Amino acid sequence: MKRIGFLSFGHHQPVQGSLARTARDALVQTVELAEAAEELGVDGAYVRVHHFAPQFASPFPLLAAMAARSSRIELGTGVIDMRYENPLYMAEEAAITDLISNGRLQLGVSRGSPETALRGYESFGYVPAEGSTDADDARARTAIFRAAIAGAGIAPANPQMTGRAGLLPIQPQSPGLSERIWWGSGTRKTAEWAGEQGMNLMSSTLLTEDTGVPFGDLQAEQIAIFRAAWAEAGHPGTPRVSVSRSILPIVNDQDRAYFGRKAGAEEEDQVGYLDGGLARFGKSYVGEPDLIAAQLADDAAVREADTVLVTIPNQLGVAYNTTLLENIIKHVAPALGWR
Repeated sequence: MKRIGFLSFGHHQPVQGSLARTARDALVQTVELAEAAEELGVDGAYVRVHHFAPQFASPFPLLAAMAARSSRIELGTGVIDMRYENPLYMAEEAAITDLISNGRLQLGVSRGSPETALRGYESFGYVPAEGSTDADDARARTAIFRAAIAGAGIAPANPQMTGRAGLLPIQPQSPGLSERIWWGSGTRKTAEWAGEQGMNLMSSTLLTEDTGVPFGDLQAEQIAIFRAAWAEAGHPGTPRVSVSRSILPIVNDQDRAYFGRKAGAEEEDQVGYLDGGLARFGKSYVGEPDLIAAQLADDAAVREADTVLVTIPNQLGVAYNTTLLENIIKHVAPALGWR
């Protein structure tokens, strides 16, 4: 493991115990946590994107604010649901945000996960063409977005305004951004597709398939298929791979009060039906730091990935999550090869 970051879903709700009671609370606190994480030496600050839910939605204003208040830490998404996006407008927003960050943006995109709204993307005005699925539509939008941020000509120039013919690219352009796009994959098949396309791979705590093997082993197989497809396609360089994990080391009484009951209670993966098929959910790593470190060292996918994103309980506030990240990088991450 070369890098470690945090991943926030941005949950906000006015319930007892929550320090993120409003959307503003969740947004401001995430900017503050990105600052604190950078001071600790954490490598990345990532946000999840959901629509029609009390969580983070359109991410670029938040990412730009995080960029303006930091200088080193990677800033990313895990993931943007492309079914909801105008790919050209998104290309402009992404380029602007990347320029503000001085090239620190790492954008995870995908078809997305099951949402609270039924076909919510259709309410945004995006209806898949006849004979096309929502997954097909997400991939098509991703292709347009990637071409746009790579500088492809998009719209015919007006000779009266430009003095020339040809196609105009979107503006601004941010050099290198096109190499920092990740595909959020839930299956071995989509991981293979991501490798063929030359995107980095982002894999979460959920796989929308199951073969009966432990989560980490199935995810490691996914990673191997991705890397083989990348090499077979002849893409230059080495692709990056991230996996997400729920890591909750119990170091003090506050940790024990919050999560002590979970220690040892979630030692196995969970398998269930999601989106019409079997899915496997990875277990949470809760307990004493040395035990967690040993368990993660035995996790095949963690060994194969270069980046681990820690899903955080953002409703517990900035101070608690700063301490949580500090405990992970001090007591858990070094045993996994970090730094």
